[in-house]
Amino acid sequence: MDRAQLPLNALRAFEAAARHLNFTRAGLELHVSQGAVSHQVAQLERRLGTRLFHRLPRGLALTDEGHALVPVVADAFDRVAATLDQYADGRFREALKVGVVGTFATGWLLPRLADFARAHPGIDLRISTNNNRVDLAGEALDFAIRFGDGAWHGTHADPLLAAPMSPLCAPSIAARLRAPADLLHEPLLRSYRSDEWALWFAAAGIPAPVLRGPVFDSSALMATAAAAGQGIALAPPLMFTRELAAEILVQPFAVTIDAGRYWLTRLMSRPESDAMRQFRLWLAAETTG
Repeated sequence: MDRAQLPLNALRAFEAAARHLNFTRAGLELHVSQGAVSHQVAQLERRLGTRLFHRLPRGLALTDEGHALVPVVADAFDRVAATLDQYADGRFREALKVGVVGTFATGWLLPRLADFARAHPGIDLRISTNNNRVDLAGEALDFAIRFGDGAWHGTHADPLLAAPMSPLCAPSIAARLRAPADLLHEPLLRSYRSDEWALWFAAAGIPAPVLRGPVFDSSALMATAAAAGQGIALAPPLMFTRELAAEILVQPFAVTIDAGRYWLTRLMSRPESDAMRQFRLWLAAETTG
C-alpha cells in the first residue's frame, strides 16, 4: 500500500481497540467516541477485505487476521513514539543503550553521569544494570561494560579500568584483624567467581580455607553485606571509595590480586555510531585522566 494512502487514524483506532478489546475504552484513550472508534475499525476492515474483530456481547475478540496485524502496527507506533521522544527538548537526541555491571554502575559511572550529560547533551543515555552476564544482541545494547579478561566471543573489547581486589569489611570486624591469617576465623563472602579467595590467600602466603556460605552475583551486594557486618568481601576498593572514605567499609590489608578488569564491549558486527564513539572517547578520557 502506498504510504500516502495509509489509513493512520484507522490503524490507531485498531491498535487501541486491540489492546483494550473494547471500543469504549479505546475511545477514552484516543479522546473520541466509541462510535468513532467502531467506524474507523470498520472502515479498515472494509479496506483490507477481512474482519479484524469478533464483536461479542461484552467486548471484542481478535480474529486470526487481527492477531497477525496487531504486533506490526504496535511495533510501528512504538518506534515512531520512541523517535519522537528524542525531540522532547526541541532537538534530536541520539539514544545510546548501555548495559553495565552493577558494581561499576554504582561505584564509578553514577557519580559521573551528570558530567557526561553536560558534555554530550545530544545523547540520550539509557542504562541497564546486570550481574556481568549480558546478551548484547538479545538486549539490543550498543555497549556493555563488564568485568573479566576481555575475551568474549564475537565481541570487541576496550580496556577501561584495572580493578585489583582486596578484603573489605565493617570497622567492627577490621578492629580484630591483625594479620591476613586472622581472616581464616571470619566468615568470607563469596562471588560466583570461585577462585578469587584462593588467589588472594596465595598472594598473602596462606593456605586457602574451604569456603562455605552464600554466593553473591554482585560485588556491590556483597559489599553491602560486608558493611552490615555479615562477613568479609573480596572486592575492588576502587569501586567503593565513598564507603571507604566514610568508614562504612575498611580495607584491613594492602594485599591485592588482579582477577580481571572492566571493559567496554560491543558486538564486532555492530557499526559504531556517532553517539557510541563519543561515549567511548569520554570513557577513555575519564578512566585514564
